[in-house]
Formats: sequence, C-alpha cells, structure tokens
Amino acid sequence: MSIKMKLSPITVASEPASPTKSEGKEMEVAPELGSPTLHGENIGLLERGLKTMLSIRKSKQSLKKEKKQEGTGTLRKKRLSFLSSKNYEENKTTVPNDLEEVVDTIETEPIEGKPLSVMEINELIQKQKLLEAFASIKYMEDETIAERDADKYKDNPQEFVRKTKDVDLLYNSIKDMIQSIVVGTLEHPTIEEATLASLVTLIAREEAAHPNAGSTPGSDLLGSPRRWREEWREAINESARKRVLRVPLASKEEESSWLDIHLCFLQKHLSEDLLKIKLSVKKCYPEEYQVCDIYVEAFHKAIASHLQDLSQRVLEFNELYSLLDWVANTYRSELFLGHPDLKPEVKTENLSLLLTPADWDRLKNDYITSVKGKIKSYFGNILRLEVTEKWEKEVHPEVEDNLYHSSLSFDIQTIIGEHMKISGAISKSLKAKTLELCLAELHEFIPRFGEEFMEWHAARDSPVFVPYFAAYINSFHHLVSGLETVFNVNTEELQKILASLTKNFRNMFLNKLRTKTQELLRHVHKYVVREYIVQVIKPRRKMNRETRQQVSERMSQEAKILNKVLIDQGSDSDWLLPALHHIANIIGEKKKDRIKEHVKELSQDYPDIRKEHILAILMLRGLGYTRRAAIFRQSFHCAPECPDSRGENTLFDEIDVSAVISCF
Repeated sequence: MSIKMKLSPITVASEPASPTKSEGKEMEVAPELGSPTLHGENIGLLERGLKTMLSIRKSKQSLKKEKKQEGTGTLRKKRLSFLSSKNYEENKTTVPNDLEEVVDTIETEPIEGKPLSVMEINELIQKQKLLEAFASIKYMEDETIAERDADKYKDNPQEFVRKTKDVDLLYNSIKDMIQSIVVGTLEHPTIEEATLASLVTLIAREEAAHPNAGSTPGSDLLGSPRRWREEWREAINESARKRVLRVPLASKEEESSWLDIHLCFLQKHLSEDLLKIKLSVKKCYPEEYQVCDIYVEAFHKAIASHLQDLSQRVLEFNELYSLLDWVANTYRSELFLGHPDLKPEVKTENLSLLLTPADWDRLKNDYITSVKGKIKSYFGNILRLEVTEKWEKEVHPEVEDNLYHSSLSFDIQTIIGEHMKISGAISKSLKAKTLELCLAELHEFIPRFGEEFMEWHAARDSPVFVPYFAAYINSFHHLVSGLETVFNVNTEELQKILASLTKNFRNMFLNKLRTKTQELLRHVHKYVVREYIVQVIKPRRKMNRETRQQVSERMSQEAKILNKVLIDQGSDSDWLLPALHHIANIIGEKKKDRIKEHVKELSQDYPDIRKEHILAILMLRGLGYTRRAAIFRQSFHCAPECPDSRGENTLFDEIDVSAVISCF
C-alpha cells in the first residue's frame, strides 16, 4: 500500500510526518500560523483553549497511565488542524463541553493505520526505496524519543534498548545500501540517474533531520547525525580501490613486460571511468558535492596505494624505469589525467605526490643500482665481442684518414648518452647520478680491457696486436674528447688511466719487439755458426801440419769476432760460443792422444752431434780411417740415435754430412 504525505514547511521543521499503512486517505497538515485566512480572534480563542487543555492534561497525568490503550496500534497524540475561520466555527460546535473528555479522546484515539514494521522497512531498503524507508525510520526514531522523554520506558528499559537498536540497525542498513549504490555506480554501462538523485535527496533529508552535526554519538544514538555524506565519500574511495585492483595484472612468468602492460591497462580503464564520471555521474549531484574532485582524489589515493604495493616487489631495470617514467611523465600528462577530454573537471594541481618521498627515493636508488649493473654488462659485452669477433679471428682494424680506427669510443658514448637521456626524462638528479656511475664504470672498464688485451696477446702473439694497439689508443683519446665536449665531463682522472694504459701497451710492445729481436739474433747466431761448420767440414785436400795450425788459429779468431758481434747485438745464445773453438782445437792439436779429449768435450757440449760429424772433423785433422774410428769409440759414449742426445739447443742435428760420409 502506498504512503501519502502532505508536508507543510512548518511540519518539516517542527515534527516529522508519520508514515503509516494508509487506506486511501491523505494526512492533512494545517497551513502556517501566519496564514491570512485565520482571523485574529479565532487564533486567540484557540490558543486559550489549547492552554486549558494542556493544564487539564497535567492534572490527569496519573489517570492516563492507568487507562488501557484501545486497539493494538500504537497510540499517538492526534495533530490539531488549524482550519479557516469558517471551518473553525463549524467544528467549534462539535467540541465536547467537558475538556477532560476532549483530552482523553485526543490521547487515547489510535492513529489511522499501523506504522511499518522493522521487516517491512528493511524490505523497502533492499528494494532501494530509501526515501520511504528513511521516513519510516525517522518516524520510529521520533516516537521512541518522545516515549523516552515521557518516561514510558522507566519500568521497561529493555524495550527502549530494543527499539533503539532497531532504529540503529535500520539506519545502518540504509548506510550499507548507500555504499552499495555508490560502489556499483561505475560497474554498469549506464548510470542510474534516478537512483543517484534519490540518494542526494536522502542525504539532504537526513542532514535536515539530524542537524546537530557537532554532537558525538554515544551509547544512545537516537537523534544523532548519521553522516551519510561522509559514508558516500568512503564509498567512492572503496569504489576507486576496487576499480584499480580489478585492472588486469599478469605475472612476470606469464609476460616479461607485465608492468608495462599493466600500467597501460590502468591508464586506459581509469581514463574511461573518469570520462564517465564527468559526462554522466556529475550531473546527478549538486555542485556542492564536487563529485569530480572527490572521485579524482579517490582514484589518486587508490593508484598511490597500488603503486606502493608494486614498488615493494623485486623489480628489474626495465620495470623500475617503467614505473618511474609512468609516475613522472605519464600520470599527470595529456596521456592520462591531463587529457583534454577530461578538462576542466579533472584537476591535478592540488593532488598530493603519487609516491611518498621515501618510496620515490628508494625506487631511484634501486634504479641507479640496476643501471650500474646494466652498464657493467654493456661494457662486458663490448669486450667479449672484441675478443671473439676481432682478436680471435685476427681481423685487422679499419683505417680512417690513414689511422687505425676502433668503434670503442662511439659505442661507449652511445651507451652513456642513451642512459642519460632516459634518466633525465625522469629527473635531473637521476641524470646526474647516471653520468656519475657511467664514468665510474668506465674507469674500471678501461684497465680491465687493457689487461685482457695484453693477456690475449701474450698467449697468442698475434700479428694484429700492433694495429689494434694503435686503434685502441686512438679510440680512447677520441673518447676523452667526446666526454669533454658532449657531456661536459672533467676527464682528468680518465686521462691518467689512459696514460697508464698507453704506457703498459708501449712497454709490452717494446718488450715483444725486444723478444722478437732476440729470437731473430738467436736464429742469426745459430745460422752463422752452423753455416761456418758446414763450410769447414766439407771434403777438401789433406792439409799439412803448418796449414792445420793456420786454419785452427784463424777459426779461433773468427769465432771470437762472430760471437762478440752477435752477443753485442742482443743474442743470448751463449751455448754456441764453444762450437767453433772445439773444432779449431781438434784441427790444430799437435798431440794425437789429446784429440780424443777435444772430441769428448765437443760431444758433451752438443749432444745432437752424430758419428758422421765427428769423423768429418777428424778427417780435417788428417787422421786415417782406423785412427778416426778408434778415437770415436774412445771419446763418444752416447748413441747418436738416443733421444737424450737432443735438447732444446740443437746445432749439428741440422747439418747434413751425407756427402762427407760418402767419401769414406
């Protein structure tokens, strides 16, 4: 059944209407006391009558409490209707002569229809008929307050507690429904404008019904403000929180770019929500509600809380950059909150920081740590590519302007420039820190690069060492120049490192050159001695004693000259010095018995000497075959084929005497 009420301004201000189960009748409310339809004398007469009735009521107070209440409905004092003068005169004749009976009639006559029960009111709430439900709850609240003030519950306080709890529970049910409606506002494709308008009216009526905003609710909540506008705000906050958490969020295992994708979804979905609020939700509320500002603040808090949770995860370099860049460059830009379609309702000027200073600094520090690892990895890759693609393959470096050229300088400056660019897009301080750590890593990389290069060369002795040595020195000096001009860097420390590296390269080159020269001199020294011996032991005519003495002396002198010249030039082949002297001694020895001593010394100093070599030398001495064979047997104890007769230094092993042997 419908409930019909006609409320005049004075009724709303002084006493709430009594919603009842109506039977088709309307409740009439008298016009204001100041209405021109009332005559002054009638008003005075009526006021005097009322005063008399109230006086009689006080005297009959004890009697009223003893009377039985008629019917099962709740008895309530019947309102008096202030009628026009004509109606007043008509009714005047019907007023009983005994005023006591009039008072009794007014106080004991039941109201027309029953007030709604708690269950019925709750059904109205569930059907979102909140205005009707509120009117019924307010009626119940006012009735309970009036009965409390009349000491009706003095002997039955439990009944008062029960009614108070009923009122409170019903108000809380309305509060829950308000939250449900607000939270669900953005869930549906279209906005229930009538529902939101009813919600605004409901909040206004509650604030008017409970104007004492300064009171503090205690154990007795009757008549206390319910602060539904604050509940409405909290519901918007909850709605924003749920909307943010509902944005798709893949795991790192499912998608490597999970954070980039999530932030894009967050930006897209919430932009749609804010546009919906601007175009459809805002018009359902009065201007004083500042709906757009409330929603923007709610979403801002929800996003801030969500990003704080994300920032607590272990994030890699790309994820840290995505989060920092989104906060610094996307959130308030035209890509999101600053989009032209959201203006002017969506304002960002008064929003707080999306991340707290502590969280922001922590993310930047994590980013710097990650950049450091990234730069170290980049430089490591440069070194690895140099080793595998150039050194090991012995690919000669490029030549530009008649100078050996390397791409090291360009690669390093590109890496530094790119990281400074993306870091600078987040903040100037981050850009400065990025440059600082890049230089620190460069100071470590260049010496490590030099060590690897020299170790590789020491192991390989590659012919491309010298070209790359020149190319790297040229490239590093070009790097210093680029850092000074492009990045405005003080390169004093770097120049010291490069000077040390250049010195190490130069020393290694000179040492290698010296080593190469020594090896060459060794080969030359050995070649000269070997060829000298080859020429000496060639078959020739038999020499007399005087000739043998001359040949022996000349060989000794020439041996001294050759050895001295080659040793002075850097040869360290001291083991070659006695060879010619031994042969000269054998040729010039006068006593045949001592010849075998010289042969023994020769075979001991040069284990690679073979039988044919000794026989050829003895032949120069002019000895016969039998004598030569005897001396060989007595002085040569190591078999020519024995591996121990061969050492690192071999001389006679490289001399072919087959032609000599054939002469015997």
